[in-house]
Amino acid sequence: MQRYGYNVHSKYDMKVHLVWIPKYRKRVLIGQIAVRVRELLRQVTMENEIQIISGKVAVDHIHMFISYKPQQSVSKIVQLLKGTSSRLLMQDFASLRKQFWGRHLWARGYLAVSSGTITDEVIQEYISIQEGEPLHDNDQFQID
Repeated sequence: MQRYGYNVHSKYDMKVHLVWIPKYRKRVLIGQIAVRVRELLRQVTMENEIQIISGKVAVDHIHMFISYKPQQSVSKIVQLLKGTSSRLLMQDFASLRKQFWGRHLWARGYLAVSSGTITDEVIQEYISIQEGEPLHDNDQFQID
């Protein structure tokens, strides 16, 4: 059954799959570091009302499938997750400070893939069959 989040004036189901890597794709997310990064990511998501649907800490990358509120942006969420975890991991583990100078644990960028329950074609068909008087001869927003 579909579970929607609610705000005062809206109902939503916003989900995204995020992936990011350590700089130079070093295989450092092992042992106590992997345990700690998992704890930090859970903490950041709880504090910011983000729900983790699933996730995995691999030795050289992180996968997270999360649900978030419409007021939150994906880029800000990633900034919180990567920034907080990087800062605290570098404080906690001297071995990371030696490998990643300049206080940057994570590589630039990330992968974000939105998740939905319907396809692009279904949305386009829904829009095309909506009733109402056209405002102009061509009421479509199509770009040629």
